[in-house]
Amino acid sequence: MTKKPTLGVLALQGAVREHLQMIERCGARGIPVKYPPELHLCQGLIIPGGESTTMGRLMTTYGFLEEIRALVGEGMPIYGTCAGMIMMARRLVEGDQPLLGLMDITVRRNAYGRQVDSFEADIPLRDIDEAERPFRAVFIRAPWIESVGPGVRVLGEFDGRAVLAVQDRMLVSAFHPELTGDDRIHRYFLRLVEERVAG
Repeated sequence: MTKKPTLGVLALQGAVREHLQMIERCGARGIPVKYPPELHLCQGLIIPGGESTTMGRLMTTYGFLEEIRALVGEGMPIYGTCAGMIMMARRLVEGDQPLLGLMDITVRRNAYGRQVDSFEADIPLRDIDEAERPFRAVFIRAPWIESVGPGVRVLGEFDGRAVLAVQDRMLVSAFHPELTGDDRIHRYFLRLVEERVAG
């Protein structure tokens, strides 16, 4: 029997418990990551939503930025949702905050408005299981991807804007799949992790 891969969820802010539950549902092991040394227990990492400027400050204070950059540089898969997507971007349209700067995307923060403007929408997917079935996406004070570099593949769009994308083993979504009953995007990320583990 193959050992379950361990996926870490950065536990500084956001829907940590919901991501952990989704990971377990997909047949992997999930652990909350509160300190940089715990990253080395993981084969993949999820950065959840939250408030990106606060998250950037906390990641700087605790020394996460350099550690995550180094591990992703060695090939560790990483998935950022909402604020996690902002943290992974190389460029922001507005605002100035610490970023991981990993993915060749430009992101606009709070693109869909404030918390009161949160909404759900059905979005079509590409390259995801059962792609013919739309994904009911939950957008909460969500960003969008303004532009992508040549190595980035857009997997989902809403109103003409990219909201789900992949580059190498890095995945981002502007919405919160962990708040739905649909585990297809987490399963897609788990496959990126399993491919890396298999070498």
